[in-house]
Amino acid sequence: MPSALARYESFLIQNVSTISSLESTLRSVTWLLPGRFKDAELVSEALSASLNALSLYHDTLLIRAIENEPKYKPLLPPTLHSRFTRAWADNHARYRWTARTLELIRFVELLLEMGLRRRVTAKNRWRAIAALEAAKVVLKYTLLRITRRPLMSPPIPERDIDPENLHPPSTHSSPTLVPSSLGSSPPGTPEHLQNNHEPLPPHPLLTMPPPTNSTSAVEDFLLSKALTTSSVKNPVSLVKPLLSPQEWFAESIYILRPLIYVLLLSSDPKRKSSRPLMVSLILELLSRKLRRTPSNSSALERQEYARRDRDLFWYLFRGSIWESWTRPKLESLAEASAQWPVLNILGVFLRDWMPFIDEYYYYTSA
Repeated sequence: MPSALARYESFLIQNVSTISSLESTLRSVTWLLPGRFKDAELVSEALSASLNALSLYHDTLLIRAIENEPKYKPLLPPTLHSRFTRAWADNHARYRWTARTLELIRFVELLLEMGLRRRVTAKNRWRAIAALEAAKVVLKYTLLRITRRPLMSPPIPERDIDPENLHPPSTHSSPTLVPSSLGSSPPGTPEHLQNNHEPLPPHPLLTMPPPTNSTSAVEDFLLSKALTTSSVKNPVSLVKPLLSPQEWFAESIYILRPLIYVLLLSSDPKRKSSRPLMVSLILELLSRKLRRTPSNSSALERQEYARRDRDLFWYLFRGSIWESWTRPKLESLAEASAQWPVLNILGVFLRDWMPFIDEYYYYTSA
């Protein structure tokens, strides 16, 4: 078995660009399958879940290959999210496996719901969904206890590796790998600049800001520079720990909200009551109100909160909002686009996907 894994890893490294393109192509196909034949949505979600799980495994192999390649240097620096999550994953085995388990549940939850809908009663299906959400709450609280910081989504590093820059090691120099050291002799001065003794103007990014009368502006600049320097050395400091009880309470509400919403939905599986939607929305807004305001130096935390705010968009596809406002709008759009030769594709796409919003919870969950 180890030799088989080693051969597969070698095959992946040698064909990483082709495999990455194949993954992207198959993901595009999953969007077109629903509605094409019977149980097409099940086949589409099974393919999507398999691709996501396989990509997660490929990412671990690529990171291991990069760590063993001293000459490899990325053309672009890693994102703040990748630096933060990779620092926790590399230094804390419990965080790494908890985050991976949470992501695997997220990959297969819709597929499991589709299978349960075909095999068990609606009551048992909602019990299974509630069990999945309870497991996710336990995993999220485990991550929160380890980091003592707001949860990032996803909790694992996203792939930021350019497949074109990763090649199997060879004796020949590769033009895609940035050399780790410069040549022994520095490049000579161009002839048209040899007699130029005038200094070049300093670059704006390399100069200090102009002095101001406000001491607070100088203090803010020095504090921001100090925090930036510390975050380069220690990526964990990109997000500050939760300190006050209010901050912990806000994060706890955000974690518990999906489970509370599912429990309320399971008591009304036909979704006739608007109580689950209103309670969930109130909890979401309460968490948003109580959470702290990130400082200017907490760019990663601001990005995470902006993503949570964008997830409020999914409330348009839930409960009474979906029944009374969003679905009639989409149905009107589908009917109007059916009269145009090219835009009728949009109408067909909407008609194929709208029934799944009524049938499955995880299609619109965030």
